[in-house]
Amino acid sequence: MGFTDSPVLVALALSLLGGVSTSIGALFVVMNETPNLKMLGLLQGFAAGLMLSISFFDLAHNAINSIGFLKGNLWFFAGVLFFAIIAYFIPEPTIAPITDSKKKTGDDGGKDMMKRHRKQVLYSGIITAIGISLHNFPEGMAVFLGSMKGLRVGLNLALAIALHNVPEGVAVALPVYFATQSKWQAFKLASLSGLAEPLGVIIVAYLFPSSVSPEILEGLLGAVGGVMAFLTLHEMLPLAFDYAGQKQAVKAVFFGMAFMSASLYFLEISLPADLSL
Repeated sequence: MGFTDSPVLVALALSLLGGVSTSIGALFVVMNETPNLKMLGLLQGFAAGLMLSISFFDLAHNAINSIGFLKGNLWFFAGVLFFAIIAYFIPEPTIAPITDSKKKTGDDGGKDMMKRHRKQVLYSGIITAIGISLHNFPEGMAVFLGSMKGLRVGLNLALAIALHNVPEGVAVALPVYFATQSKWQAFKLASLSGLAEPLGVIIVAYLFPSSVSPEILEGLLGAVGGVMAFLTLHEMLPLAFDYAGQKQAVKAVFFGMAFMSASLYFLEISLPADLSL
């Protein structure tokens, strides 16, 4: 049996992209004390375009064509509701610019104020890491379900999620680096938060039945489309607007959509015929 014959192994390998991209986000911080948030905003906009293209032109479109308009939409909005509940109870933290407290404190009590502030920032970094880890579980599930459908779907989902995870690595590493002044600690905690995605693949692989009807699989992929659409509109686009500006972010979104549409086409014609798409 080849590597691509096992959806679990394929999904696990693809989900590792998410963990690696979180580490890349941490590198933005440890290599630059003041990361370029505008570039991160453009990256978020580009990733949002990828996600919207996958959600509407691929996953939801295929679900509607396969199981009908009503069932396809019901599955899609079930995915939206599922992730909306997650976002309500576990809101995703944002990247907050960290100012140098030394400028705000005098000589008297300055060290105590700085120490107290560093503890608060470290706590926020740990909470951010926990929140992002919990967010990464359903993303790992999405990659697994996409891989059950075929390599093309899993690969495209993994690419879009990986780009989305880069700013998440920054969100974890930035406060930890500020609080500890340790590049290794910042990089380590951000990388560990990214490992929740392949962990989500492993858990859902054990819970998921070995054989599932094509209709259920298409419905689940439609729900994944709803999850991706909500994640994009609720979390990614606002960050892109904040960091890159509305006009530049919108350009990045459409560039991302065009890029994903082109990749869908070229991946379709370049993969061997015996691989499931």
